[in-house]
Amino acid sequence: MVRFITGVHGVRYQVKDVARAVAFYTQHLGFTLQHQQLPAFASISLGEVQILLSGPGASGSRPLPNGQSQEPGGWNRVVLKVVDLPAFIGELKKTGVHFRNEMESGPGGRQIQVEDPDGNPIELFEPATR
Repeated sequence: MVRFITGVHGVRYQVKDVARAVAFYTQHLGFTLQHQQLPAFASISLGEVQILLSGPGASGSRPLPNGQSQEPGGWNRVVLKVVDLPAFIGELKKTGVHFRNEMESGPGGRQIQVEDPDGNPIELFEPATR
């Protein structure tokens, strides 16, 4: 199953105000703005590290099927870049991996969350092809 993972895409942070978060990271911490779709989403980087800032309207911050909201501080997660996300989901389901949600799609790509054995979230992300 490792063949599906091509690298770490970034770390996602849930934020309440994307523009405010971009200003903080770029002005105070030296990050560079890579992409933004205000008010929902922005991508910032520092060297090879990318942080995905998801506001309340982003596909990466939608409520889970049980109605639970993703909020700042509790939903930060590593984001693994994958190829053929639907096929990878099928492979993981065969092994009993716990999924937090169904696959979500947005302008930047498709994602789904799984949990490690202790309940920590990991996002599997397939970038949109342009």
